[in-house]
Amino acid sequence: MKTRITHLLGIEKPIILPGMSWISVPELVAAVCNAGGLGILASGPLTQEQTRQAIAKIRTLTDKPFGVGVTLLMPGAKENAKVALAEQVPVINFSLGKGDWIVEGVKRYGGKTIATVVTEKHALAAQKSGADALLVTGHEAAAHGGEVTSLCLVPNIVELVDIPVIAAGGFSDGKGLLAALALGADAVAMGSRLATSTQSPVHQNVKQAVVDKKVADTIYSKNFDGLYARVMKTPMAEQATRRPMNPIVAVFKSFKASKMVDMPLWKLLLGLLAQFDKIRMLTLFGAATEKLEAATIAGDLENGVQFIGQSQGMIRDIEPVEVLMERIMVEAEAEHTRINKLMMQ
Repeated sequence: MKTRITHLLGIEKPIILPGMSWISVPELVAAVCNAGGLGILASGPLTQEQTRQAIAKIRTLTDKPFGVGVTLLMPGAKENAKVALAEQVPVINFSLGKGDWIVEGVKRYGGKTIATVVTEKHALAAQKSGADALLVTGHEAAAHGGEVTSLCLVPNIVELVDIPVIAAGGFSDGKGLLAALALGADAVAMGSRLATSTQSPVHQNVKQAVVDKKVADTIYSKNFDGLYARVMKTPMAEQATRRPMNPIVAVFKSFKASKMVDMPLWKLLLGLLAQFDKIRMLTLFGAATEKLEAATIAGDLENGVQFIGQSQGMIRDIEPVEVLMERIMVEAEAEHTRINKLMMQ
């Protein structure tokens, strides 16, 4: 299948692994790339040296194009973006911040940039900045999706921009891929689906929970990490989203997150004084990392919280990436044939 995205990124299948913290690691990124899609490394939990090592590891596992994701609002993101630029990574995906300087840097060596957006305003701004494509994240998505569902958000943004669009939020199979193409998108991001593959580092307990859960078994709230986010519905998640975390507790817990990305303590404290609203949200996000790690890595859903999309209710097995991606393409082709027959009646 050829679309504007496959042509732009030099890939075979219009399927993207977004950069999910603790999940989009080199092994999973490379597996998606080798299966014909584009894998994006999550640099959020990594130091600069870890990011550099992860990029090198990906290059030992695949000779296909790959990406690095940076969430610009978070500590260490700017530094990790500079590492990706220095390493001349084929694709850089940026979100939650102005990425003009990243676009300029990537263009110098002939790479591509993808901007993640959830509103029309940000989509237009990203296109104006020179981004090569958009990753449009609808309400159904895991973690920080938008307020508008993919069914409405994707075609609306497609009409407003000239650059290719990757649809994210609610897509997990061939029918979803074909639906996204019908909405005007050029590819899909399937975070929850690929996170529940055999090569994913997500704990088996969580993978099985995804298979067992229904589409309604998620919670969408800003009380967990300071931004509206979608998580798996569990007793712990209900408790964690019942009310915002105490700011003092959040600051204390965020020290762990700042240490994780080599952010000096003085810099965090200075930020609290100079940019209280922004850093307050950052501390909430940092405080949430403890529960995210507990679920994703340790499989402890009694004490941890797992980001997941509503598409979990459509995920019914745990298979290798290559099997999943080939099946998705076969399903899309079969569905296309079925619809063509309907149209001809």
